[in-house]
Amino acid sequence: MSDWTEQLRNRLCNISSVSGYFTLTNEEKAFFSDDVLVSGLPVGITRYYASLASDSPDDPVRRQCVPSIREANVLDYEEQDPLSEKRYSPVPRLIHRYEDRVLVLTTDHCAVYCRHCFRRHFAGSRAGPVSDAELNRIAEYLEDHPLVEEIILSGGDPLTLPDDRIGTILTTLGRKRRRVFRIATRVPVVLPGRITAGLAALLSRFAPVWLVTQFNHPVELADRSREALRELSSHGIPVFNQTVLLQGINDDPEILKTLFHSLVRSGVKPYYLFQGDLAQGTSHFRVPLERTLKIMWETEKGLSGMAIPAFALDLPGGGGKIRLSRDSICEKTDEWYTLKDQEGNRFRYPREE
Repeated sequence: MSDWTEQLRNRLCNISSVSGYFTLTNEEKAFFSDDVLVSGLPVGITRYYASLASDSPDDPVRRQCVPSIREANVLDYEEQDPLSEKRYSPVPRLIHRYEDRVLVLTTDHCAVYCRHCFRRHFAGSRAGPVSDAELNRIAEYLEDHPLVEEIILSGGDPLTLPDDRIGTILTTLGRKRRRVFRIATRVPVVLPGRITAGLAALLSRFAPVWLVTQFNHPVELADRSREALRELSSHGIPVFNQTVLLQGINDDPEILKTLFHSLVRSGVKPYYLFQGDLAQGTSHFRVPLERTLKIMWETEKGLSGMAIPAFALDLPGGGGKIRLSRDSICEKTDEWYTLKDQEGNRFRYPREE
């Protein structure tokens, strides 16, 4: 058995194994209590990722992967499906929100279940890998939609699948026409041993393949992750990064500057910095929007254009992605902002403190 599959098999997934690595706080212990119902996302932490964390409850890695009873606090405006992806799903496992690209839910499985996950209604749901029948139906749909130029493989994490299954997905979806593949994955962050020479060679055969990962803090960009990124680069696979702004983890301009500089030095383009979505049980991770705008302004200082990501927010109710700036806010009350998209449509977003 290879190192990465062994890592998956031996993840920390219950109070016994998690408490073997961390001295749990009362809030963390309460998540596992039989008397408390916390719906949705299961627990799964690779021992590699856990090794990057200290025992401090405020550690930025620990807070992303160790659950807390605070996830049971669901606010009125938080949604199970905050991007309304089901509304844009014409066939199973396919999301077609934008005209020129689609997203395929390849698997519900992740190497680490990030506690800030916006797709927690699907991740870890035991839906399993996409089936051959589902793949063929998606391929038929693509044949009828020639304006689709890009196929995003997401989930869950596509790279938790075996090489042969990834090859089947790429072959089936690309059999009639060559399109751009984009693979959304946290594997280089949480399970870098998965990025083998064999996997990189496989992906390169289906070029153009772009890999988009999610480093949220400089400590995650450790030696093994850098090795994984070099493996991808040596096979001609460009890597972009999407960072999520997370309260108490990276909501500091100096942390973000260090992260973005480090990514560029590792051959990775900072692509997006996202405001946290309105997913159920994630309010303790979201940064208030006005503070986000201040962080954005301070972060841009001293960064070259290459190191500056686009600042973005996914509008509630399936409104789509917008570039975030002060001009995005057209009205505000004590409880709500009114944001506008590029077409001038207006959407409410909570004014959190």
